[in-house]
Amino acid sequence: LGFPRIGANRELKKAQESYWRGDLSREELPEEGRRLRKRHWKLQKESGLHLIPTGDFAWYDQVLNHSLMLGAVPKRFSEADPGDIDTLFRMARGRALTGEPAAACEMTKWFDTNYHYIVPELYKGQQFQLANTSMLDETTEAIEQGFRAKPVLIGPLTWLWLGKVKGEPFDRLELLDN
Repeated sequence: LGFPRIGANRELKKAQESYWRGDLSREELPEEGRRLRKRHWKLQKESGLHLIPTGDFAWYDQVLNHSLMLGAVPKRFSEADPGDIDTLFRMARGRALTGEPAAACEMTKWFDTNYHYIVPELYKGQQFQLANTSMLDETTEAIEQGFRAKPVLIGPLTWLWLGKVKGEPFDRLELLDN
């Protein structure tokens, strides 16, 4: 979805790896993300786009971003804050600089591409609420920098179908009202 986020010289990957090694602080990592987003938005505007997509930036993938936004954090991460970068990394990798390690979420291919996403875990009766505001924050960030922003969202049906039912079997579409 959207503009390639990794950077012309793989800056995103380098920043992540520096953070995981402890060479980049919790304050410096988001700053690198802001720098990359601003450069990418500027490139898109200079290329003639009138509406600049927001929500296409991800430290791991957009499906995981949406899971965190909805508060769909598996129970094994029960004490985790969906707004914390290390929660995202623990869900994706099983470990992060802070918090307790836990089994990483399943990863699978995005349709028939070589790109992967973290599979949402769906449970019967699961409730959703806005738990991570990064999509809103990045849209505000773009507007404050003078860009006409257009948020990019994965639709609820797509997100549910990309997910995997865990525990007691049920029809995942029952979660639409939650």
